[in-house]
Amino acid sequence: MAWRIARSVVRGEIDNRTRGTVTGRIWLLGREEPLALNLAGNCCRDLAGFRFTFTNPDPQPDDTAGLQPMQQGRVGDITASRKVRDVPMEDIERLMSGTEVGGTSRYPLAHCFYLEWYSESNGRVVIESTKFRIELGEQAWVLDEEGGARRRAEDEKSLCSWLDDEADKPFDVHGEAPMDEFQWEKFMKESDARTEKYSQLLEKYMDDPDRDRIVAREMGWTWVEELMDAEEREGLADAMAGDPFGDMPDLVPNPLTEGTDWVRNEHGHVEHPLCLRARKVGMDLWQYAEERGLLNEHGDPDLQDMIFQAQMAGAKLAGALNHLAYDDDRDSGFLVAALKRALNYLHLSISLAEKVAGKKLMEEDRMRGYEQNLFEIREEILSLMKRYRDGLP
Repeated sequence: MAWRIARSVVRGEIDNRTRGTVTGRIWLLGREEPLALNLAGNCCRDLAGFRFTFTNPDPQPDDTAGLQPMQQGRVGDITASRKVRDVPMEDIERLMSGTEVGGTSRYPLAHCFYLEWYSESNGRVVIESTKFRIELGEQAWVLDEEGGARRRAEDEKSLCSWLDDEADKPFDVHGEAPMDEFQWEKFMKESDARTEKYSQLLEKYMDDPDRDRIVAREMGWTWVEELMDAEEREGLADAMAGDPFGDMPDLVPNPLTEGTDWVRNEHGHVEHPLCLRARKVGMDLWQYAEERGLLNEHGDPDLQDMIFQAQMAGAKLAGALNHLAYDDDRDSGFLVAALKRALNYLHLSISLAEKVAGKKLMEEDRMRGYEQNLFEIREEILSLMKRYRDGLP
């Protein structure tokens, strides 16, 4: 995962007056000494050759204790000319849930300051904001178009090198023997790393006209590039038009396991009973906090994280259990490993609940009821883990 520290930035200064070197200092809220930057490479063309300063008008506390004071490595993108939709934090949840009408198009485009580097000690670090004030000094030299192309190639190389370091080697499945819970855990961690790599590439090259080819190449998906070549040569997209799954029958849940492995939710959709309960707990708390304005950018970060962790636990439970309505051939190793992942998020939410309770942000009865729900869900997860470890159907 990348470090995203814009929230806690107080001010900073960057110096690229010497070609091939970027130095600077960044002051963070809650740290006495600034981060010191000593990076190889150059800023993007709009900031190359400059010494400049930036200021955050509203710094907020954040956890940056793990950042080393000396940051050595390579630059990524350093630019003040990116354009992004300036979407308020309080609208992001509504956009993600589909309740915000009109999508992002109604939000204005704004120039975004983007400072990125690849640290030898902390990996990828990103500062990104449309709110910072930037002041430029004199420009010592100009990066021409050819130099800009070389800089972009070096940046792409740095990103891919970091992503490859983040992702473990491909998982080796020995034969076709069923995997136990520990092998499944390893497989899931490696899958997470690949997903993170894809997300970072997609974010990096979102506006590049060759985005799909770049991402496919760096992911090692040669078949995607081959398919794109075939589409260009033969118009394969027209041949593949339509829904290839249109003739497949709808899945029907096993009627013998209704009430145990599945129920129908308020929309009539099939869902595991524990997933339904966890989802409702997370959603009810989110709605309560949203109605009281506790989820905006000035809201309590522990409360927001507590809700996020609870919702993540519900999502992981859905991935672990919702298929049981249709699945007669159950992989106990997979189920236990997947339930462990849900349990990790639940434990984080329980831990944060203790901190939130001490801040008196919610009525005592509601907070106590929320914690009780989390503990009961935890007991149900542990019970299911025991059941599948014991090899029961």
